[in-house]
Amino acid sequence: MDPLSATASVIAVLQLSGKVVGYLTDVKDASKERAKCAVEASNLHSLLLNLRFRLEEGNADTSWYTAVRALAVKNGPLDQFKQALELLQNKMTDGGRLKKAGEALLWKFKKEEVVSILDRIERLKLMVEIALQMDHFKLSRAIKDDITPVRAHVDNTEHRSHLEWISPTDYPAQQSDIVKRRQEGTGQWFLDAPEVAKWRSEAKGTIFCPGIPGAGKTMIAAIAIDSLLKSVRDSSVGVAYIYCNYKDQKEQDVTSILAAILKQLVQGRPSLAEPLTRLHKQHANKGTRPLADEISTALQSCRNDDGTRRWLLARIRDLQSKADVRFLATSRFIPDIVDEFKDLRRLEVRASDEDVRRFVAGQVHRLPNCIQRNHDLQRLVQDKIAESIDGMFLLARLHTDSLLDKRTPKEIKATLARLSKGSVALDDAYKDAIHRIEGQLAGDYERAKNVLSWISYAQRPLTTAEICCALAVENEEEELDPENVPDVEDLVSVCAGLVVVDEESGVIRLVHYTTQEYLERIRGTWNPEAQLDIASTCLTYLSFNDFKNGSCPTDAELEKRIQQSVFLDYAARYWGTHTSPIEDDVYALASSFLLHEGSISCATQVMSMSTYKDDGYSEYFPRNQIFIHVTARFGLASILTGLLESSEEEAAITVKSKDSYGEDGLYIAAENGHEAVVKLLLDKGADPNAQGGYYGNALQVASSGGHEAV
Repeated sequence: MDPLSATASVIAVLQLSGKVVGYLTDVKDASKERAKCAVEASNLHSLLLNLRFRLEEGNADTSWYTAVRALAVKNGPLDQFKQALELLQNKMTDGGRLKKAGEALLWKFKKEEVVSILDRIERLKLMVEIALQMDHFKLSRAIKDDITPVRAHVDNTEHRSHLEWISPTDYPAQQSDIVKRRQEGTGQWFLDAPEVAKWRSEAKGTIFCPGIPGAGKTMIAAIAIDSLLKSVRDSSVGVAYIYCNYKDQKEQDVTSILAAILKQLVQGRPSLAEPLTRLHKQHANKGTRPLADEISTALQSCRNDDGTRRWLLARIRDLQSKADVRFLATSRFIPDIVDEFKDLRRLEVRASDEDVRRFVAGQVHRLPNCIQRNHDLQRLVQDKIAESIDGMFLLARLHTDSLLDKRTPKEIKATLARLSKGSVALDDAYKDAIHRIEGQLAGDYERAKNVLSWISYAQRPLTTAEICCALAVENEEEELDPENVPDVEDLVSVCAGLVVVDEESGVIRLVHYTTQEYLERIRGTWNPEAQLDIASTCLTYLSFNDFKNGSCPTDAELEKRIQQSVFLDYAARYWGTHTSPIEDDVYALASSFLLHEGSISCATQVMSMSTYKDDGYSEYFPRNQIFIHVTARFGLASILTGLLESSEEEAAITVKSKDSYGEDGLYIAAENGHEAVVKLLLDKGADPNAQGGYYGNALQVASSGGHEAV
């Protein structure tokens, strides 16, 4: 690097630091952390100014110049400080302007961010002070000591980036959430079982652990995983696991599951990351994803309806044939699955009396005082609940929750006497929970009904931030009122134990899959307006003023939009799914959204976002889409009919409109198998032979998707 380059680097950092110091000092009511950042950045700014003058005045051939130039290398001290300044600037500015006071107050520094920024400022300040003392030997030593950990940090950052690229899933967070809910001592029977001991000791072994709904299969699996992780710590043995979620089936194909396994096996072990790095080099720059075969190969290097289950089991058995892979699976007693494991070791998961008693004893602190103060009553509660559950751990939880609103020993005993047994027990427990919800204050009852409906109708798991935002949306409003956002603890507290929050992942969910099944059976009578409320909320949100300016031009701006508008991703992807059964009821809202090009562009960009975010991902979406493309994608024939009724001439032109991918409405409807929309568009003059899109024309894309009716 020549002296001019070093000087230019210093000048660039000077200019940026001057701006940031100005922002920091202009912010009113600044916190102590911001004030400290302002003081330290200002002090360093003065030192860099002196260094600039020394560089411009001195002799470029001296050893001192050679040492100073090392300050400006990539990922060196100056570069690290520049990154810290950019972080500060991005947090405080919006398009180069200081944020409005109201916006600034909504943001707070994370403690670790402030510590990192101040640390980088302090390191560079020390080295600039040494440089100004003209001690080139001491400066070279300081730079070397500083850059070594920086390089390690860069390597770790790259490793984490590759892990996120191969799979954005976070099953370890889910595992942590489940284990936290374990009552100490429960599940030990499973770990001590001879079948499990043999499985752990024998190479390439498989054990199948079926159980009835609510038996505690997920918890038992988590306990087994936790035990394995502790036993293989600091060894060369890897442990990977998958939790299949009924709300995430679209994201759990063979490739995604294998990618998640690969991610876990190399996580925290960069020395084994070479196969992952190779996959990243092959695909990342092309914007492509690795195939299942490639991921299987990478795994070897590390040592239903759509066929996902069969293919996954085949891949795992293939891995077992080539390496010592030991496999544990849990499942309900589903004939097809049971048949897959018919000749393999088996151990049924069933709630034991001892585990149930431990669980109930661990819940005493939540129960009424009359139970907490009476040991005989505590034993009676344990006995009666253990007698009634018939191997179903979920019932123990529901029965325990049914005692929360009882206040006398007589009420407790009467409730215990009514506990159902046998096949109707679970439904009776859910009926009791719904009855308790309905007995609350009117506002709490409505809130619980909305929460349960949102979670049960949701097309994917919702985060706590998403559901709180959704419930804050008000009809006919064009922006979100922060004062209308509920507290998630209040939402959970009114749902009679049917809703839980996974703290690590931030997901709010029903306590069990059987809860989903029960709510689906009663939704038509218990909350018949739920789908209308959800669709209206999505459409109102998508029509907010903030989204009418269209798509975002860069990855950073799109990421910022998603972070600030937490419900946007869900609303953009699933508004049409919720609208489809009730098109006529939301026609006015839908047409208002669909006739605004900016709103459509924003939603189309967001729903086109891949789970895997390569550089430039914000550009991968079809431009120039209008209402006909969007309604065709979701199969909204009734809404499309209404929007096309303006005039026959205009409709004939509109139906032929193509987006930037060369696709018209007919092509998109055919691709998604929406027969009613295809017929409507053909009647309106759409050309079935019009060329465009990846497959050529509408007939070809319908054929490729297996949509025979189309």
